[in-house]
Amino acid sequence: MAYVEFRDISKTYKMGEVLIRALHDVSFDIERGEICVVVGASGAGKTTLLNILGGMDSPTGGEVRLDGDLVSAYDKRRLTEYRRHDVGFVFQFYNLIQNLTALENVELASQICRDPVPAAEVLAQVGLSERAANFPAQLSGGEQQRVAIARALAKRPKLLLCDEPTGALDYVTGKAVLQLLQDASRRGGTTVVIITHNQAITPMADRIVTMASGTVRSVRRNENPTPIAEIEW
Repeated sequence: MAYVEFRDISKTYKMGEVLIRALHDVSFDIERGEICVVVGASGAGKTTLLNILGGMDSPTGGEVRLDGDLVSAYDKRRLTEYRRHDVGFVFQFYNLIQNLTALENVELASQICRDPVPAAEVLAQVGLSERAANFPAQLSGGEQQRVAIARALAKRPKLLLCDEPTGALDYVTGKAVLQLLQDASRRGGTTVVIITHNQAITPMADRIVTMASGTVRSVRRNENPTPIAEIEW
């Protein structure tokens, strides 16, 4: 049994009298500690997939399992616990609270989960100890994204979900953020899923899921992931 299992997932939205099929017949596996990059153009269904995997939305059909648990059968209360304890989120635009310091933003996550990494410790892991007392407006985009990653990692998540994590960053800063995500997998054993339209970052992955028109076109296992320093776009 794989650590993450997506089985025949479909998602249909009703807009008035119109049915929109965001996902259909989506199936793939991810093993524990892998980096999985889900790649595809806008409208391919990547964000819907991420929302279902993160418990922010429920599938219309099919099954989602994480570590053997049937996530797709959870009720609302259990989904809230799942998002709180099992999943870390990193978004394109950081989603930091502006009137809290970097340390306080990370402490928010620490306060809602069972066995958190101390906020100061995880900030040190992402190289921001000296910026702990700064507010988001006093940080660069790359520093804000590192705070967001620290906030997610503080929860010791089973699954780290990243939606276009380098989309708002320049090339050099983007590579530094990808290095943190690769380190979380290689050193921390975290299972990382990265949603992106950028084909150039797929060589860093252990597994590449290519999507188009709401379904999976291919799933490829990469036996020799490329170090971040060697990736260019």
